[in-house]
Amino acid sequence: MTPNPAPAETAAPTGAAGAASTRPWLDATLPVDERVELLLAEMTIEEKAGLFFHTMMGIGPLDQGNAMVGGPSAVEFVAEKHMNHFNLLGAAPTGRDIAAWQNALQEIAAGTRLGIPVTLSTDPRHSFSDNPGAAIMAGPFSQWPETMGLAAIGDEELVERFGDIARQEYTAVGLRVALHPQVDLATEPRWARQTATFGEDPELSGRMGAAYIRGFQGASFGPGSVSTMTKHFPGGGPQLDGEDPHFAYGREQVYPGGQFELHLKPFEAAFEAGTRQIMPYYGMPVGTEYEEVGFGFNKSVITGLLRERYGFDGVVCTDWGLINDAEIFGQPFPARAWGVEHLTPQERLKKVLEAGADQFGGEACPEMLVELVAAGEIAIERVDASARRLLREKFALGLFENAFVDEDAADEIVGRADFRAAGEAAQRASITVLTNDGVLPFARGRKVYVEGIDAEVAGTFGTVVTTPAEADIAVLRLHAPFEQRETMFENFFHAGSLAFSDEVLAHVREVAAAVPTVVDVLLDRPAILEPIVEVAAAVTANWGVSGAGLLDVLVGEAEPLGRLPFDLPRSMAAVAASRPDVPFDTADPLFRFGHGLTL
Repeated sequence: MTPNPAPAETAAPTGAAGAASTRPWLDATLPVDERVELLLAEMTIEEKAGLFFHTMMGIGPLDQGNAMVGGPSAVEFVAEKHMNHFNLLGAAPTGRDIAAWQNALQEIAAGTRLGIPVTLSTDPRHSFSDNPGAAIMAGPFSQWPETMGLAAIGDEELVERFGDIARQEYTAVGLRVALHPQVDLATEPRWARQTATFGEDPELSGRMGAAYIRGFQGASFGPGSVSTMTKHFPGGGPQLDGEDPHFAYGREQVYPGGQFELHLKPFEAAFEAGTRQIMPYYGMPVGTEYEEVGFGFNKSVITGLLRERYGFDGVVCTDWGLINDAEIFGQPFPARAWGVEHLTPQERLKKVLEAGADQFGGEACPEMLVELVAAGEIAIERVDASARRLLREKFALGLFENAFVDEDAADEIVGRADFRAAGEAAQRASITVLTNDGVLPFARGRKVYVEGIDAEVAGTFGTVVTTPAEADIAVLRLHAPFEQRETMFENFFHAGSLAFSDEVLAHVREVAAAVPTVVDVLLDRPAILEPIVEVAAAVTANWGVSGAGLLDVLVGEAEPLGRLPFDLPRSMAAVAASRPDVPFDTADPLFRFGHGLTL
C-alpha cells in the first residue's frame, strides 16, 4: 500500500514520459551530479535560499502556526519560504501517526513549483531517558540505554545493530537525517552534554562512533539509509568549568593541556566510516591557533581543518540558533554568536557562509540570504556550492523517488517486538556494578524497600514494604547531582557540582544503617560517589534502564556487562584541578575507566 500518493500533476512517477520532459532531474537513470545540475539550473534564488535553513517543526496541523517552537505553519515554511529541511520535535503515539503527518507534509512539498521533497531530521529518539534536553523521548520507538550506556557495553556489533534497528524505525516514518552521533570526548566531568557521547577515551569513542554510523547508513549509502550528522566538530568536551555553550557563560572552550588534536580522533574514525554530515559546536576556542569565534563562524576550523585537511565535502550544518536571538519557553536567549556578538544577524549569516558551512540550524530566515545576494554581499557561486551539496543528499537518499512512506508498514516496524526486546536487553547489559559486598544478586521473594521504582513493578520481584526497618534489602535509585539554574531551558542541561547534597547523603546513610542497601545512580554525568560507596552494600551505575530491567540484574536473571566509559572522580577539588581537554586527568579517581564487576 502506498498511502497519500502525491497528485499526479506535481509528482509523476520517476521514468514517466511527462515527468522526464517537464522535470528532467526526476530521471533516475541519470547520474546524481547531473540531476543536481538540472534542478539547480531551474531554481530561483528564493528556492535556493530555502535549502539553507534547517529549523524545528512539531507534529501537528500543517496549516496552523508551529505551536511547539513558534513561528509559521508548515504550509508557510514550505510553500512560501521554500524551506525543505526540518528537525522534527516531539513524539506521537504511534509510528502510523508520524508517518501520516510526514506524508501530508510531503504532499505540500510535492505541490510546490519544483516539487523538491522535504528532508526530516531528528535528535536521538531511542534512549530510555528522563531528560528531554539530552534526548527526545522515545515515544513509540524501541528504547535503549543512552549512548554512554552503549559505550559502557563496549560491543561494536551491538552498536551497529542498534543503528540498524534505529535506521529501520526512522525510515519507516520518513526520518532521513540523524542529528547524531555525538563523538565529543567527555574530558570535563561537569560538562552537561556527555550522556550522549561515548565517554572519555578517544579510541573507544572512535570505534563506537564508526559502528553507529555504519548501522544508520547501511553497507552502502542510498535510499534505505539515514544520513548521519556527526557532532560537534572539532570536539565539544573541553568546556571552561564544564559549562555548556548553549549559554553565554559557557561559550569558551579551553585547552590548558594542549590536547586540541586529541579531540579530533573520533571524527577521523567517523570520516573513515563515511559520515555524510558534520555539525560544528557552539563553543569558541581560546588560546589556540584558531580564530576565537564560535566554531560555526570559524573559517580556520570549517574550511582549513574540516574541508582542506580532512577533505570533507559533505554537508556542514551549524548548531541551532547562531544568527537570531530567540525566545525559548517564554524566556529570551541571545543567538549563540560567541565571539561575534557585535555583528548584525546579516553579518553573522555571511560569516557562517564564508567559514564554509552549508546550512543554518534552527533558523528560518531565507529572505536574509536573498537580500545579501541581491546586495552583492554573497556571490551566487557561493550559494550554488552549498545548494549542490544539499540537493545531492536528497537525491542520494532517494527522496525524489520515494518521499512518501507506507503508513501500515510504519505501524508494524516502529517499536516492533524484537526491536523492543533488543533495546531492553541492552538496557540491562549496560548496568555497571561498581561495588558489591556480597549482597548481589539477591533472591526473589525477599522483603524489599524501594525508592525510585514503581511498587507494582518491584512487587513482581519480592514483597514490597513501606519502611527500611521492615525490609531484608533496600534499593534506592538516584540521579547524578546537578545544580538548579534560573530557567527551564537551562535545567535541561545538567551542569554544576557533581556532589550530592547533604540531605541526600544523610538519607542514604539512614536507610543503609537500617538494612543492606543497593544504590543505583543514573550517571548522565560522573558523580562524587565516595560517601555513598562507604555506606551502601552495593552501588550500581545505569545509563537509562527501567525499574524492571534493573531488578532483573539485581536478582541475577540478567548479566551486567557495563564498564565505566570514564573515570569517576573522588572529589570536586580533583575535578576543579583537572584540565578540561585532557582525558583521565582527575587525581586519584575513585574508580577508573573500564571498572565494572561481574555478578
